[in-house]
Amino acid sequence: NVQLVESGGGSVQPGGSLRISCVASGDVGHNLWMAWFRQVPGKEREGVALIHRGAGQVAYADSVKGRFIISQDYAKKTVYLRMTSVKPEDTAMYFCAAEPSWGARPPSDWATTRPTYWGQGTQVTVSS
Repeated sequence: NVQLVESGGGSVQPGGSLRISCVASGDVGHNLWMAWFRQVPGKEREGVALIHRGAGQVAYADSVKGRFIISQDYAKKTVYLRMTSVKPEDTAMYFCAAEPSWGARPPSDWATTRPTYWGQGTQVTVSS
């Protein structure tokens, strides 16, 4: 099992920046994919960004490319999501997720999948 704990959410003005964090514990292996998803009430949860712990390979949803950066501290088993140039539509509950079974490459539809492990989420609100 993998346990995930998010932190760092809060309120930010449009155009501003925010960094959220996710600390993993348990069976955090070298081949684990870790991802950020987000969800607003009434909508499906959507993938935002993901990273492979061992290879460092990353991928982003089109909606955040060029604005969000996913990174990690391997030794601390921590994944970060740096959000810049935020927009009101970035307002959502952000969830950290982890998946051990994707191997070397995530599925092409990773942003709509349901990884195995989830954190409790951290709220990000973009508002002036």
